Amino acid sequence: MLNPVFKSRPFIALLTYRLCVIMCYQITAVVVGWQVYELTHDKLALGLIGLAEVTPYFASALFAGYAVDHYDKRRLGIIACLLLLLMASVLTVFSAHLAPVLEHYGAWPIYGAIALSGLARAFLNPVYNTLLVQLIKREDYVRAAGIGASIFQSAQILGPAIGGGLLALGNPTVAYMVTMCFALTATVALLFIHSAPVISQGRPSLKDINEIFSSIGQGLRFVFGHQILLSALALDMFAVLFGGAMALLPAFVSDVLHSGPETLGLLRAAPAIGAITMGLYLTRKPINRHAGKILLCAVAGFGVCMIAFALSTHLWLSMLLLSISGLLDSVSVVLRSTILQLSTPDEMRGRVSSINGIFIGSSNELGAFESGVTASWFGLVPSVVIGGMMTLLIVGIMVKVSPKLRHYVAPAQNKSLK
Repeated sequence: MLNPVFKSRPFIALLTYRLCVIMCYQITAVVVGWQVYELTHDKLALGLIGLAEVTPYFASALFAGYAVDHYDKRRLGIIACLLLLLMASVLTVFSAHLAPVLEHYGAWPIYGAIALSGLARAFLNPVYNTLLVQLIKREDYVRAAGIGASIFQSAQILGPAIGGGLLALGNPTVAYMVTMCFALTATVALLFIHSAPVISQGRPSLKDINEIFSSIGQGLRFVFGHQILLSALALDMFAVLFGGAMALLPAFVSDVLHSGPETLGLLRAAPAIGAITMGLYLTRKPINRHAGKILLCAVAGFGVCMIAFALSTHLWLSMLLLSISGLLDSVSVVLRSTILQLSTPDEMRGRVSSINGIFIGSSNELGAFESGVTASWFGLVPSVVIGGMMTLLIVGIMVKVSPKLRHYVAPAQNKSLK
């Protein structure tokens, strides 16, 4: 029988907030990518989308967690959702009424709007995580987190499909208006949640700011002094950084597959389908032995999928390869998360988690920029092949320099992780 807490209005409101935020991001990613490539026909322009988002995110993410701890969580979430609403509104106005501006200035006004989403993103996930802990008892947290993960994965499939479908049926303006509706719904959902009083009162002093930087430094020293943890983070970060084919999907759809925006939506949803499939499998049969070797093989397989995808000229083969890449990436994410949780002492958990979020979270957008640059230099297909080969090279380096990661086993068999 379902725990009554999972039927409560605040918990449903929190899930609604999460669903709408992810839908907002996913629809925007599809529509903006397609619109930018239609305006510019430039692969580098696609890469600049990621750079426009990651720059404000990277600048503010270090302080977002501090703000969530010291100020009203719900209010910060509402402000972040309003930033998403502003982004969608600006994109709607440019698409509907200021098309000549885009024709004259290219994609630069779009990059400015996307920067707002990067700033909002720094706060959205910390707000969700802290409100979830506030609403759910400790014994119910695992199940609640699983429900939240299912919402996240479902939105990753539905969002791109809806975005591509709206583009195929009409124009970017309609899709951006739908994004506005999702951002507004997320804002309203937070109004049904009562945030707990903040622990610390008053404005942060200069001493508080110095303590923030000192705390971040301690977390960095811990990560760089732990071979298994550092290797797992570096492996995942560089794999995502060099495997940024998703950013170039509009160009692949247009120039290689010779198809329309509905195909773009299908391809963007494909990795999430693979990730959900593997996630369901791992909940029933978790990886218990040879976890380190499986992690290395999964990342290597991800690189091979990227190379094969670059060489594919058939839609269904491309979808299959992206689904397999999502499946393998899910293995990597689960094992990295396991290493992170089991290797980090309780007193360092928040700082290490923040560092993990900054570097892994930003590598997607930095990977998009890297893919755009290499595509402008070497061409579309060679750039993704090079990225896949670099991923394989990173795996080879990790096999050589990190024997502890290679021999890492499941927690039940390994008492010492360091």
